[in-house]
Amino acid sequence: MLRQLSLAIALAVGTVAAAPVFAQAAAPAPATQGQSPQQVVQQISDDLSKAIEGHQAELKNDKEKLIAVIDDTFLPHFDIDYASILVLGQNATKASPQQRERFAKAFYNSITHRYAEGLLNYTRGKVKVLPFSGDLNNKRTVVRTQVMLDDGKSVSVDYAFRKSQSGDWKAYDVIIEGISYITNYRNQVDAEIKKEGLDKLTADLEQKGAGAIDEMKQETNGGQTAGGGK
Repeated sequence: MLRQLSLAIALAVGTVAAAPVFAQAAAPAPATQGQSPQQVVQQISDDLSKAIEGHQAELKNDKEKLIAVIDDTFLPHFDIDYASILVLGQNATKASPQQRERFAKAFYNSITHRYAEGLLNYTRGKVKVLPFSGDLNNKRTVVRTQVMLDDGKSVSVDYAFRKSQSGDWKAYDVIIEGISYITNYRNQVDAEIKKEGLDKLTADLEQKGAGAIDEMKQETNGGQTAGGGK
């Protein structure tokens, strides 16, 4: 089952990656001002289907273009600075701004390259945004969705939102089948930093890319994480 989650994981790459400020600045301005968190998730789903459908073969042969689709679709809608701090956890307070930015860039690139091809299976209707209930909370509002897998089964994918300083709603975490990506990767990152330090972990991510993520999963959790399992 864990291996079948590649699509859901791919849908989540923008949040769990703790993307750096440079990526936020490069992304186009979101056309979601004034929209509710539920409407933002629907917008992401619609934009993704437009970008992927009919272009699978082209994107499969051009991974950098596929990565650009991820950046354009997801990054404008995520609170990437906040997500970065959450992934680093207590280590964020010990790191310099330069260390945090370097780590965020390396981690983001590793995550997106690991899961990018999962998006090639995405088609319209794969994601069903569930009706929202309750009151909007500026610090944490959850939008629930169901992602349909190729075998007909569905996976629960929830997006945690907070209101940004600009007044827009931005996601900062994704919870897949009850597993928070922020928490999942924070545990792994913390273990690696304790073992070899933040600078060494960042260098490994820069050099090994997605391979470093795989090694980190195996060493800390034996591969038994959301998106682990091969």
